[in-house]
Amino acid sequence: MAGQGSGGNVLAALASFFIPGLGQLLQGRLAIAIIQFCLAAALWFILLGWIIHLWSILDAARWKPSPSP
Repeated sequence: MAGQGSGGNVLAALASFFIPGLGQLLQGRLAIAIIQFCLAAALWFILLGWIIHLWSILDAARWKPSPSP
Protein backbone atom coordinates (compact mmCIF):
# COMPACT_ATOMS: atom_id res chain seq x y z
CA MET A 1 0.00 0.00 0.00
CA ALA A 2 1.28 3.43 -0.90
CA GLY A 3 0.70 5.30 2.34
CA GLN A 4 -1.38 8.02 3.94
CA GLY A 5 -4.17 9.25 1.71
CA SER A 6 -3.84 6.32 -0.70
CA GLY A 7 -6.67 4.13 -1.85
CA GLY A 8 -5.15 1.31 0.19
CA ASN A 9 -5.60 3.29 3.39
CA VAL A 10 -9.20 4.07 2.48
CA LEU A 11 -9.83 0.36 1.97
CA ALA A 12 -8.09 -0.41 5.29
CA ALA A 13 -10.20 2.20 7.10
CA LEU A 14 -13.38 0.71 5.62
CA ALA A 15 -12.30 -2.77 6.70
CA SER A 16 -11.66 -1.48 10.24
CA PHE A 17 -15.11 0.11 10.21
CA PHE A 18 -16.64 -3.36 10.03
CA ILE A 19 -14.11 -5.28 12.16
CA PRO A 20 -11.63 -3.42 14.39
CA GLY A 21 -8.07 -4.37 13.45
CA LEU A 22 -8.93 -5.77 10.02
CA GLY A 23 -7.54 -2.68 8.28
CA GLN A 24 -4.26 -3.01 10.14
CA LEU A 25 -4.16 -6.66 9.15
CA LEU A 26 -4.59 -5.65 5.49
CA GLN A 27 -1.68 -3.25 5.93
CA GLY A 28 0.49 -6.08 7.27
CA ARG A 29 0.57 -4.87 10.89
CA LEU A 30 -0.35 -8.08 12.70
CA ALA A 31 0.52 -7.05 16.28
CA ILE A 32 -1.57 -3.86 16.36
CA ALA A 33 -4.40 -5.68 14.55
CA ILE A 34 -4.57 -8.31 17.29
CA ILE A 35 -4.36 -5.66 20.04
CA GLN A 36 -7.16 -3.56 18.57
CA PHE A 37 -9.40 -6.54 17.90
CA CYS A 38 -8.98 -7.95 21.42
CA LEU A 39 -9.40 -4.56 23.12
CA ALA A 40 -12.54 -3.78 21.15
CA ALA A 41 -14.01 -7.21 21.91
CA ALA A 42 -13.27 -6.86 25.62
CA LEU A 43 -14.53 -3.29 25.91
CA TRP A 44 -17.80 -3.93 24.07
CA PHE A 45 -18.94 -5.77 27.18
CA ILE A 46 -18.93 -2.47 29.10
CA LEU A 47 -20.14 -0.46 26.08
CA LEU A 48 -16.80 1.28 25.48
CA GLY A 49 -15.72 -0.76 22.48
CA TRP A 50 -16.70 2.09 20.16
CA ILE A 51 -13.63 4.01 21.38
CA ILE A 52 -11.27 1.27 20.15
CA HIS A 53 -13.37 0.88 17.03
CA LEU A 54 -12.87 4.57 16.16
CA TRP A 55 -9.16 4.36 17.00
CA SER A 56 -8.83 1.40 14.65
CA ILE A 57 -10.51 3.25 11.78
CA LEU A 58 -8.45 6.42 12.23
CA ASP A 59 -5.21 4.50 12.67
CA ALA A 60 -5.76 2.59 9.42
CA ALA A 61 -6.64 5.75 7.52
CA ARG A 62 -3.68 7.82 8.78
CA TRP A 63 -0.95 5.16 8.70
CA LYS A 64 2.16 6.01 6.71
CA PRO A 65 4.67 3.21 6.07
CA SER A 66 8.30 3.85 6.89
CA PRO A 67 10.45 4.62 3.83
CA SER A 68 12.26 1.71 2.24
CA PRO A 69 16.07 1.87 2.13
